[in-house]
Amino acid sequence: MLDMLMSPLFQIVALGVAGIVVWHLQGRGRPTARLLVQIAFFAAMTAILIGSGISPFKFEPLREGGGMLIAAKTLWWVHLAWAAIGFVRIYIVLDGRPVEARLLQDLIIAVVYLGVTLSVLAFVFDFAIGTLVATSGVIAIILGLALQSTLNDLFSGLALTLGRPFGIGDWIILTDGTEGRIVENTWRSTHILTPANNIVVLPNSYLAKIGLTNISRPDETHQVILPFRVRPTHPPSFVVETLRQATIGANNIVHDPAPVVALKGVDAFAIDVELQFRVRRPSDRIPARNELIDLVYRQCATTGISLALPAASSIFVEHLHTGRSGPATLKELLQANPIFESLNQDDLKTLEACGKLEHYQPGDMLLNGTDSMPKLMIVRSGAAAVHSDRTEAIRLAPGAVFGWIDGLDDTARYEALTNLEAYEVDGPTFVSMLQDRPEMQNGLMRHLTSLTGNSLATSSQPGDGKHGPGLFSTVHDLLKR
Repeated sequence: MLDMLMSPLFQIVALGVAGIVVWHLQGRGRPTARLLVQIAFFAAMTAILIGSGISPFKFEPLREGGGMLIAAKTLWWVHLAWAAIGFVRIYIVLDGRPVEARLLQDLIIAVVYLGVTLSVLAFVFDFAIGTLVATSGVIAIILGLALQSTLNDLFSGLALTLGRPFGIGDWIILTDGTEGRIVENTWRSTHILTPANNIVVLPNSYLAKIGLTNISRPDETHQVILPFRVRPTHPPSFVVETLRQATIGANNIVHDPAPVVALKGVDAFAIDVELQFRVRRPSDRIPARNELIDLVYRQCATTGISLALPAASSIFVEHLHTGRSGPATLKELLQANPIFESLNQDDLKTLEACGKLEHYQPGDMLLNGTDSMPKLMIVRSGAAAVHSDRTEAIRLAPGAVFGWIDGLDDTARYEALTNLEAYEVDGPTFVSMLQDRPEMQNGLMRHLTSLTGNSLATSSQPGDGKHGPGLFSTVHDLLKR
């Protein structure tokens, strides 16, 4: 019994079995500890093999105790495979992309296991590996012909993994028009989540052949081009400056780098212009496009620029106007804002008569915390920025309603970014209209407080016909002169 315990082969087998037990006890959540255990047991088994003069790379004829020799060599090769696989997994984790490298990891693990299996057959059981490889080659050819499409997807997936044209979470656009975010990449296919919230499954072989644009690299800012055609009633330089000022008031685009207004051509019927701007992420394209179309329309209406007919139109009407003939009035600005929808025509005419148009230069302060008198103003043309806590909170475009309220953030500043025109509404006249309209009072208060991201401590329930004294007095103080 003592002789068996002192036998090197028994010690190797015991270490191999103990290594397997400890390896399983470590659990999948501790890959580094698993690797250290594998290395320790494998090093001990290797030291005993070398000290005993046994070579795992050479077949030795079976003798007495041959079963123990087979078990010792087999366990040594198994621990060699596990140690190699542990190193591969640790490298992938340290490389910071365990999901993207899953295909490469699976391939390396398969190669390691195949190599260990052939080594055990050759050096432990003395199989003729050459004959086995030749036979398996014929079988592989038959299987390759039968699984040509599957193997094509498999190796295409491997090529995509090694080339890394995209990663999990990237937003891509294919030349066939498909676009979306990569959510999964398997051996056979790649799964794309489209803007319509559908999953498109594309074979890797198809994805490897088609051209794609990765708009998540180097970051997700994405350029959008918005074309316009305007009538050539003004110089092109005036059109460029008008559209540039329209972009300044946009909140859904990136302002650094600044948007570009590009002239594409001019003829007797139209000036072709493109607005080139960036959005922060692909999902912002539609909101940014909608916002800019509205801002450009308002800016063109204010400056008297008319939109032109499409280039493909076969009918041209002389002196046809597709836009406004002049800038918006206070009445029109009030009618366009849902806050004031309860005002009738007489009220609108009264407010228009008492409204005062103010002019500001770029950099002028419209409102700040030092103002002693509250104000209510509506932008007619130009753009302004609201600064709160030394950061830009929001930008104001034509039609925006803003003001200063006692009790809000006193550090908020309203600064003109361009030449700006704004109507200043007469406070007492407007307060008299608010007395019987609690819904309009609440809507106005919510809008004004949202500009700086603050909220009032006192509010009322719309539609109950009552409002707290704090709310009405605040509105009254806001608008009284």
